[in-house]
Amino acid sequence: MEQRMSVATHWGSFIAVVDSGRLVRIEPRGDDPAPSPIGPGMVTAADDSARVLRPAVRKGWLNGLPRAHDTARGTDAFVEVSWDDALTLVSEELRRVRSQHGDSTVFGGSYGWASAGAFHNAQGQLHRFLALGGGYTDSRNTYSTAALEVILPHVIGGAPWSYQSRMPMWDEIAENCELVVAFGGLALKNSQINPGGLARHRTQDLQRKCRAAGVRFVNVSPIRSDTAGFLDAEWLPVIPNTDTAAMLGIAHTMLVNGWHDEDFLRRCCVGFDRFASYLTGELDGIAKDAAWATEITGISHDTITDLARRLSTQRSLIMVNYAIQRADHGEQPIWMSVVLAAMTGSMGRPGCGWGAGYATMDATGVAPGRPSVASIPRVSNPVPDFIPVARIADTLLHPGKTIDYDGRRLTLPELRLVYWCGGNPFHHHQDLHRLTRAWQRPDTVVVHEAWWNTTAKFADIVLPVATSLERDDFTAGFSDPHLVAMPKVREPAGEARTDHQIFAALAARLGYEREFTQARSESEWVRHLYEQTRANLGDDAVLPDFDGFWQRAWGVEMPALSGPFPGSFEALRSDPQRFPLTTPSGRIEIFSEAIDSFGYDDCTGHPTWFEPVEWLRADLADRFPLHLISNQPASRLHSQYDNGGHSLKSKIHGREPVTINPQDAAFRGIEDGVIVRVFNDRGSCLAGAILSEAVMPGVIQLSTGAWWDPARPGRSGTLDRHGNPNTLTGDRGCSRLSQGPSAHSALVDVEVYDGPVEELLAFTPPHLEH
Repeated sequence: MEQRMSVATHWGSFIAVVDSGRLVRIEPRGDDPAPSPIGPGMVTAADDSARVLRPAVRKGWLNGLPRAHDTARGTDAFVEVSWDDALTLVSEELRRVRSQHGDSTVFGGSYGWASAGAFHNAQGQLHRFLALGGGYTDSRNTYSTAALEVILPHVIGGAPWSYQSRMPMWDEIAENCELVVAFGGLALKNSQINPGGLARHRTQDLQRKCRAAGVRFVNVSPIRSDTAGFLDAEWLPVIPNTDTAAMLGIAHTMLVNGWHDEDFLRRCCVGFDRFASYLTGELDGIAKDAAWATEITGISHDTITDLARRLSTQRSLIMVNYAIQRADHGEQPIWMSVVLAAMTGSMGRPGCGWGAGYATMDATGVAPGRPSVASIPRVSNPVPDFIPVARIADTLLHPGKTIDYDGRRLTLPELRLVYWCGGNPFHHHQDLHRLTRAWQRPDTVVVHEAWWNTTAKFADIVLPVATSLERDDFTAGFSDPHLVAMPKVREPAGEARTDHQIFAALAARLGYEREFTQARSESEWVRHLYEQTRANLGDDAVLPDFDGFWQRAWGVEMPALSGPFPGSFEALRSDPQRFPLTTPSGRIEIFSEAIDSFGYDDCTGHPTWFEPVEWLRADLADRFPLHLISNQPASRLHSQYDNGGHSLKSKIHGREPVTINPQDAAFRGIEDGVIVRVFNDRGSCLAGAILSEAVMPGVIQLSTGAWWDPARPGRSGTLDRHGNPNTLTGDRGCSRLSQGPSAHSALVDVEVYDGPVEELLAFTPPHLEH
């Protein structure tokens, strides 16, 4: 008999249909106006051949071959072992590395989304386990927004993500705003997801409401489809990585015409006079006027002038998407967007001003936040060392090297043991061939994985974990006020265990099981966290008890948070003395004395145009004349469920699709649907061609997340058969300030592939011995 059960994920909430313990299908819940198709595609991956069914150890590592600088990771066979043997190997190796080399040589950054769930948060479980064991080297910031996270506290104060509650919500935009200028666009495909979970998708309906209210949209992006068709957005194709120059040209036009908001700049900001000297060319002899900006950006002089006028005379909102800061000097467009918004006269007015990341996650712009939800308790990490998240390859390759980071000098630690849980570095990181070389350096790599993806294949010890369909939990999504029950809909595949079960067993062998588990079972933890959340609401406790909650398939809704929120721009405009920001000046820092004091040549005291290392006007473009945009996919979340049905349907001849402008395709003899080779000096990959005028000439778009499938694993420069763009991207920090990734600064070329089409092995397990 079929049973219907609640399923909650990063891409929404669904109903699982189960028959006699077998997952039959996943259906959208009836009240979701825009359900993601990723959910139903989870069914095919649940029991596919790529599942990790038993603990496995790389053969060379098990046989005691030299473990440091071993070159066999990624190419070796694996030996399946018992859980008892696997746990013994991991616990003894942790004990050995800590005693011989120190706690800081254990790396537990483990960056990645993992799966939804308040208790079964993979990184939370890992960090608690490692901290109780003596500590570990951690990572800081995210691949998604590292530059933004570092620059904004200097410019507008607050915690790195506090801007989310300080920018206008969609309802306010619809009611008050006339013009939205979106740098990097508003791609609805990104709003399928929300960190930690999501009850219903609302962004699409709210965008429609804005358009129906008469709000006009301008899409400043190399990709036309970065805004939904129903928005009727004006498309301004911009040369990638030149958003800062476009904003400077607009700002200069405002300044020389007297269209800027002098009152707000004087009362609520500091440093505009010094920035104005840069704009007009007093500092360097170059006026950043519309003609200058046109030469750099490809946007016409008249368009820049008209946009400056419209921003100054209409109630306007400057939006920036996260993609534009994942590039060389990625801090600059974020900083400059705040300055431009401050100049327009709309900053701090209802529904107007400035915001970031709209449509990047569904809750962004939908809800300003939610009451806190209890999670597995954090344990203070005894090791103070950390690395910027995107500098993992540098750390492995160059231990002891010193780098700059946000006014500090960091010494990269030596890492002997890498413990990865709930993430996929062979998706997130840039220049995968360089990462491959770096990944051979540590003594041991331990990975928890549900599928034999690239990270599992490049590990030494792989421990099979249950998926979110195979354990009890509840979701608590970022800013989303809904809590949704996640009852286990099926038993774990093979011998898979939850991350918590694995860490509890390891903690028992290492002598701190009780401290780790607090003598609670997993079901007791889930109940405890929910009830703690309920108790923390105090008088606002409108939630049912846990048993009542667990029976509600659609979940429960927490009380909404109401503003004004700390750091409100509206409050700042009303009275900057009474409502200062937490910046050193208490105001928006157009010029930052702190950043200026760092003395960085690639991030000075005010927003500045720096020529990217790789862009279409660089000398390198003579050899690689196409700019690669490796944005987020529509068919999956990062690399999650690339083996799911929805992602597989999007492939062309089994390869990730790459979108090419027809002009560029015709010049190269490329036809729609053929297999092409995308290449530069860092590597090459195969992809399936889609011809479309939705990308501007000189630009190609290849989404991230295809499981990396190198033809000769471990051999630098080998062809990727599947279409992972990080085969091609550069592994360099966007500046000395944030050390964030610069994935969107990459030049390539494309050609019809006429070589042998080898079998795809992305979803095939390695050779397994018993």
